Amino acid sequence: MLSLWRRTRPWVRVVAVALLVGVAGTGVYWFGFREAPAQAATPESTTTAVAASLSTIQQSVSASGTLTPTVQEDVSFAVSGTVTSVDVAAGDTVTAGQQLATVDTLQLDAALLQARADLASAQASLSNAQDEADGSDASDAQVAALAAQVDVAQTAVDDAEADLAGATLTAPVSGLLTTVDVEVGDAVTGSGSSSGSSGSAGGSTGGTGGTGGTGGMGGSSTGSTGSSSATSTSTAQFVIVGTDAWQTSVSVGESDVALLAVGNQAELTTSSSTDTIYGTVTEIGLLSSSSGGVASYPVTVAVTGSPEGLHDGESVDVSIIYERRTDVLTVPASAVTTDDDGQTVVTQEGADGGTVTTAVTVGETSGTMIEITEGLAEGDEVLVTTFSPRASGSGDGSGDTEQGQFPGGGQMPDFSSGEMPDFSQMPGGGAGFPGGSNG
Repeated sequence: MLSLWRRTRPWVRVVAVALLVGVAGTGVYWFGFREAPAQAATPESTTTAVAASLSTIQQSVSASGTLTPTVQEDVSFAVSGTVTSVDVAAGDTVTAGQQLATVDTLQLDAALLQARADLASAQASLSNAQDEADGSDASDAQVAALAAQVDVAQTAVDDAEADLAGATLTAPVSGLLTTVDVEVGDAVTGSGSSSGSSGSAGGSTGGTGGTGGTGGMGGSSTGSTGSSSATSTSTAQFVIVGTDAWQTSVSVGESDVALLAVGNQAELTTSSSTDTIYGTVTEIGLLSSSSGGVASYPVTVAVTGSPEGLHDGESVDVSIIYERRTDVLTVPASAVTTDDDGQTVVTQEGADGGTVTTAVTVGETSGTMIEITEGLAEGDEVLVTTFSPRASGSGDGSGDTEQGQFPGGGQMPDFSSGEMPDFSQMPGGGAGFPGGSNG
């Protein structure tokens, strides 16, 4: 056979080798990569009887938001002076009335002494005018004018005393101190006693910090601008965040917000825990915002109780429950179908062991359960059919063709010997190949 191969013309050998390479590639695909057709997966069905039962059914609106503290106070000096002490640091927990910092009182003391001196002078002038009054119009007018001057002087004294008291800055609320933005030696400039509001708790000491911070997101109040302005900073010198009360603001579409009302209960889940915390709707905004042509409204939910482990800025999923009814007759929603007449029915087991359909009237759906308002009573059993896919077969290379054979029969030529293979094993006897039936 080998001598026959050597006597063939070169072009015949080239063609034969090319065909051999093609046959070898086909064999590699057929035996190495082709998989037998997968068997069609046939779903398996299971029918069980489930009794109609009384349940609690509820309707809710879901949204997401961010937790913020209900109390957030921006606190700054409202008087002029040089900071002489800072008694706290960021991260400290403070109580209402606790001293935070002080400024020097040299100018404040002088201002108070001058105000008191002016008051004493005004009081003396009024006393003299009253002693010399003769009942004339001019005399009475003089006494009235001096009395007004006394009132003005007294107001100046009251303001000076308040400024002196303001030289010692104290915490208006208890909470966590998140910001301390002042150091000993800083010069602060104020324009007298004033107060601003921050957060829903309101009332921080206004002053050099300028604009009071905005309260918790969605809160009912925002920071107001204090009457003082700082020379060294435009932010609050101290920020106190309450850790006992939390809230979140979520956006609800206009079609859903009409279902909600202040006082609705809410269930919240934080990003760091699967435990449910509870809250109530405290405010529904009247001004909408639009995104992509869809209007939504801010809804504020306050956390009830004092759950632990909550953090400012933590993501939270909120489910606001706008309807909840107890002792509602329900069955699995998959048990309810519609017949050819468009009637809503359930399937039940008949007395003879067969099945019968029963017409029902349905109400609200909650999760996988559906309300039955007519047609069934508590304890009545309905049939529920569930389907699960049967494991499908996978190709193992053993389809309709046996391993080592070509489709339609014929053995794969043996290339392992290093000699010219016998193509007579191929389908048709290897006609046209060296060593084949026509070789």
